[in-house]
Amino acid sequence: MQYFESDGLKLAYRVEGVGAPILLVHGFASTHQVNWIATSWTRTLVEAGRRIIMADGRGHGASDKPHDVEDYALEAMAGDVVALLDHLGEPGVDLMGYSMGGMVSLVAAAMYPERFDRVIAAGVGERLLDKNKDASAVVDALLTDDPASIKGPAAKLFRTFAEQNHQDRAALAACFEAVRADFPAELLPHITRPVLIVAGETDDQAGPAAPLAAHIPGAQAYTVPKRDHMKTVGDRAYKEAVLKFLAE
Repeated sequence: MQYFESDGLKLAYRVEGVGAPILLVHGFASTHQVNWIATSWTRTLVEAGRRIIMADGRGHGASDKPHDVEDYALEAMAGDVVALLDHLGEPGVDLMGYSMGGMVSLVAAAMYPERFDRVIAAGVGERLLDKNKDASAVVDALLTDDPASIKGPAAKLFRTFAEQNHQDRAALAACFEAVRADFPAELLPHITRPVLIVAGETDDQAGPAAPLAAHIPGAQAYTVPKRDHMKTVGDRAYKEAVLKFLAE
């Protein structure tokens, strides 16, 4: 791993492959290793002739882990993406994020359109536009010292995922509270780059891809058959759809 600084934080990244660059942004409670390497995304993209840029987002993996909710605003994490490009001297790249990384990617595409070519936001869909989302169950599950007290499958899943990836649970609790705030949907009509929205057919966490894509001018939507939120990320159909989109 190598490191760069953004917003006073030391963040970890790595680069693999040669060719046209693509920057990958992982999901909540994940890392670049879990989201992109373990799912064979890196191998797929390297074999397609791409140079892959991956970071551990703030609060995750080998990067600094602040505990303040304000540190995890989507706009701040989008700024980290651009800071990494500046660090590497990259004027522009393709961009792909999964779940929380998809949210960050959409905000980055709206705020910094000159830095991105094609944008893939996966693991997100219509539910991104929901208002007044309740973060308390997952936040409590992450912070409790008694895992047996956790109620609800989603809260248990996030706690288990955080522990499996050896994460700082207090940092993740702050991050989750921030990203569950209302998404800045007013930014979506201002995205000028080609966008692909991807969601699994049975991904109840994301919801369907097409209604979200409808808010972005010219955006495409792809539904991964018979896949939920956790199984979509490494699915072959998702990879094929992305490679086709990048080649257009």
